[in-house]
Amino acid sequence: MKTTDTAFDIVESLWELETASLGTLAERHGVAKSTVHRHLATLINRGYVVREGDEYRLSLKFLDIGQFTRTREEAYVLAKPKVRELAEKTDERAQFIVEENGRAVYVHMAAGDHAVTTNTYVGKHAPIHASAAGLAILAKMDEATVENVIERHGLPSYTEYTITTRDALYDELEAVRERGYSVNDQGHIRGLRAVGAPVCDRNDEVIGALSISGPTNRMQGEWFDDKLPALLCGSANELELNIAF
Repeated sequence: MKTTDTAFDIVESLWELETASLGTLAERHGVAKSTVHRHLATLINRGYVVREGDEYRLSLKFLDIGQFTRTREEAYVLAKPKVRELAEKTDERAQFIVEENGRAVYVHMAAGDHAVTTNTYVGKHAPIHASAAGLAILAKMDEATVENVIERHGLPSYTEYTITTRDALYDELEAVRERGYSVNDQGHIRGLRAVGAPVCDRNDEVIGALSISGPTNRMQGEWFDDKLPALLCGSANELELNIAF
C-alpha cells in the first residue's frame, strides 16, 4: 500500500510542479533517491512519465486516459453539444459537472464571446457546496449521501458568501428543489454568479448538472432571475430526454 501511495505522490508532485528532478522529488517526499528512481523508472517504462535531461514530467498518456473518462458514459457525450449551445446563446461560460467522491468535477466547458476567464478547466475538482452545479446535484441526493459529503470534505469557506453550515446548506437545497434550479452568488469566486440545473436519467437518478456562470454586473435582474434559469432548465430537460431515448 505504501509503495502505491509513493508512486501516486510522485505523479501528483509532477502534476503540481510541472517538472522536477530526482533530488527535488526525494526531498519533497522524504524518501531516498533510489526509491524515487525505482518508481520513476517504472512510470517511464509504462509511458506515464517522460525524462528530459535531469528533469521528469508527466506524459500525454494521461490525456488519453482523461479523454476516455469523459466519453465512457453516453450522457457525458450527449452533454457536450448542450454546453456549447448554452455558451453560444448566452455569451457566457457554460459547463457540465458531475460528482465524484464528494467533489464537483468539470467534464465539459465552453466559453461564449463575453465569457470571463476563471481558474477552472476540464478535469478540475472543485468544492461541490460552493458551485451552482454542485448545489443542483446535491439537491437530488438523499440526506445520507449529503451527510457523507459533508463528513468527508466539510463546508470550507472561499468567500464571505460561501455556505458554511449544515442548516444553511439544507435550506439552500430545499430552495433548489422548489425552484428547479440552483443559484451560486459568489460562493466560490468573488464577483462571479452562476445558475445550475440537475440532469437525471430515466430513473430520476442524478447524473450531473449544467450551469452558466458570469460576472455579477451581467448576472442580475430579469436576465439572471428569469431568462437564464428558463433557458438552462429547458436545456437540461432536452438533455434528459436525449439520455432517456
